[in-house]
Amino acid sequence: MSRREPTLSRPQRIAPLATLPVFFKLAGKHVVLAGATDGALWKAELLAAAGADLHVFAVEFSEAFEALAADPPAGSITLHAREWSPDDLRDAVIAIADLEETNEAEAFVAAARAAGAAFNVIDKPDFCAFQFGAIVNRSPLVIGISTDGAAPVFGQAIRQKIEALLPQGLKAWAEAARDWRPAVQARALGYAARRLFWESFTRRALATPEKAPTDADWHALLASLEGIEERVKIGRISLVGAGPGDPDLLTVKAIRTLQAADIILHDDLVSAEVLELARREAKRMLVGKKGHSLSCKQSDINALMVKLAREGRHVVRLKSGDPGIFGRATEELDTARRAGIPVAIVPGITAAQGAAASLAVSLTERKRARRLQFLTGHGMDGKLPADIAWEAIADETATTVLYMPRKTLGEFRARALDAGLPADISAIAMMNATRGDERHLAGTLATLPEELAFWPDDGPVLVMIGHTFECLADADTPLQAATGSGGMR
Repeated sequence: MSRREPTLSRPQRIAPLATLPVFFKLAGKHVVLAGATDGALWKAELLAAAGADLHVFAVEFSEAFEALAADPPAGSITLHAREWSPDDLRDAVIAIADLEETNEAEAFVAAARAAGAAFNVIDKPDFCAFQFGAIVNRSPLVIGISTDGAAPVFGQAIRQKIEALLPQGLKAWAEAARDWRPAVQARALGYAARRLFWESFTRRALATPEKAPTDADWHALLASLEGIEERVKIGRISLVGAGPGDPDLLTVKAIRTLQAADIILHDDLVSAEVLELARREAKRMLVGKKGHSLSCKQSDINALMVKLAREGRHVVRLKSGDPGIFGRATEELDTARRAGIPVAIVPGITAAQGAAASLAVSLTERKRARRLQFLTGHGMDGKLPADIAWEAIADETATTVLYMPRKTLGEFRARALDAGLPADISAIAMMNATRGDERHLAGTLATLPEELAFWPDDGPVLVMIGHTFECLADADTPLQAATGSGGMR
């Protein structure tokens, strides 16, 4: 078979944005607010919290407004007991108004444009150059949420979800990052060394997010800076499991590693949705290894990993499923170790686990499936491996999972039946497990190879055999036993 060369691949282009999320620096900046309604009161508090020099214009003010002006959360608030005028907007960076009449809103927008100020008329999207979103405040960590004015209540609900997920202690860690940054910058570290330091900071923060950082944390991070430039020159390699395809099945550690990658070497079987979770600045190279198809040589992949790591890069070898299950991980680990390059494994959900979860079936049962065995459907020569322990395959108390068995399933059946496995034992084939185009075919070991021959060759297939799958041939379940039509479910 001809060899395939590693090729650069590109991330998907960012999807269209209804609005651009930006963060204004307002400390000491001149900001104008016209109106003293309850809606304007909240905007005034928000703007003052950002440090603005806020000037509010209204004929009269409520006690709440006067109290806010007397004690703002930050910045300053000056109340002007009169209507606004175009001259008031001169030098303003932002101009906000709460006005009922359309002609008033039009006049305010015209004045803001003339003054070069960004403008917003509360609850009137057609008169807004920018919008306020729902806010999660762990300042200096701030998260803004926008629905482009379509559903503010929905945005608030999302904010509540995020509030529940982010411990309040992250505020202290974000403040520490701001306070400690000058000392790190004073070391004049290179980009890779700085990134490695802040990755260490982030791991420490997320490990104990409820605990405020201490001097001990700072001294430990400082100590990690010693020799960091030499360490990053060596680079590092991470073998990461991408799971069977559904991005929701990625581990948190896998996502963090993808976000820390400099370059990602990925297989054909890694889904686009998983790749979209990677750091966008990371380069991507397709090093396709696909069963029974044109593939990159493993030796070329090994050499490329080492070469890139020796350039000081964090190389992520992204593999479908789990790196340690039919993923050639041993060869890559040995290559990295011989080259003296640090290497780590981030495990992933293997296809059998994902497939069983999609089917809502357990791979083991206490009485009928006490053992689980994974078997590759083909060896390096593309044929059924010659050293299979057939007495283990014939064990009816085991669940057997065959990876990549399409071309060898007929021979496997014959050898398994000869070894004593019953012909009517339940079997199910799955293509593209956990993905949107997932397909299932339920039957028995006796019938499955012929039924599987009707399937198109456009996705990874695994076959699971054992008594625990008998429920899938039940007429009351969505999955029916395979028929001669070769249909896909």
